[in-house]
Amino acid sequence: MKLQEFATLMRPSIEEVLKQAVNRAPDQRLAPFYGWLTYHMGWEEEGAGVQAQGKRIRPLMVLLCCLAADGEWQPALPAAAAVELVHNFSLIHDDVEDQGEMRHGRPTVWVKAGTAQAINAGDLLFTLAQNAVLGLKDTINAQVACEAAFVLNRACQRLTEGQYLDLSYEKMNDLPLDAYFPMVNGKTASLLSACAELGAVCAQVSPQRREAFTRFGNRLGMAFQAVDDWLGIWGDAALVGKSVESDLLSKKKTLPVLFGLQQKGKFADQWRRAVAINPDDVPHLAKLLVEEGAQDFTVREADRLTDEALSALKEACPRESDASLALLELANALLRRDK
Repeated sequence: MKLQEFATLMRPSIEEVLKQAVNRAPDQRLAPFYGWLTYHMGWEEEGAGVQAQGKRIRPLMVLLCCLAADGEWQPALPAAAAVELVHNFSLIHDDVEDQGEMRHGRPTVWVKAGTAQAINAGDLLFTLAQNAVLGLKDTINAQVACEAAFVLNRACQRLTEGQYLDLSYEKMNDLPLDAYFPMVNGKTASLLSACAELGAVCAQVSPQRREAFTRFGNRLGMAFQAVDDWLGIWGDAALVGKSVESDLLSKKKTLPVLFGLQQKGKFADQWRRAVAINPDDVPHLAKLLVEEGAQDFTVREADRLTDEALSALKEACPRESDASLALLELANALLRRDK
């Protein structure tokens, strides 16, 4: 089976278990509160549908990893739901922190409900994720449920630590290049790493094989962020889906930017002197980064991390299967985005 075939097979079950986790307002007075969740998840109000729901990559990854580890995917659905709820909790909070007004073509929760209630909505999704993962006690056993809950909570800790570093870096002009990796390891890689590990936990594999799955998810997340950083400066805006000026305009500490700052050349000089970046300056700054080697360095790092991810996947799945091939296809789809 191809990746799309697996997605078509699994997506209805993923949506059903997500709805079971979210559609549980215990009191009519709380209906609007839970309504913000069903709106954010893309199920209700204007614009609802598959596009508003997103790609559901993380739950799909949990189920594919479980299947590739010789387990059954249906019992792993509570873990798949939990990671997607955590992902969406982080999106609601990200939108508040970044003051992002649109997501998937629709107004964000804080725009509709206000900042304070959006924070509450994100908190509720986080709590529902904790409840969802414990459902593994009914589909597999209590030991697996406890271990999966530990994996999920560790990922949440790393996710919020990475977000803290990302926000704190905004006010720092002299960050070393190695400051990038702890931030990305938390902000981006932690949840993908947890997806792969949760699949292995649900399949009840050996510790060695579980570690290989975990490493696959981690390196996939790290490589994904490196590719995203490349696209944020040199990508095609029509393909990327966002302005390729935004990373430089917002002075984000991406991988190419930190490499450029480390070179202490013309790019670093202009970056540090500018209180704010003017849109007219972006092409010149991007050109300086190319001249000083930041573009090539970012590509090399993305390729290195990609190779490590694929090597870990091969180690985790020495016997090729439809599920392992679908994971390979998923990795390539995430990482080869028309660089």
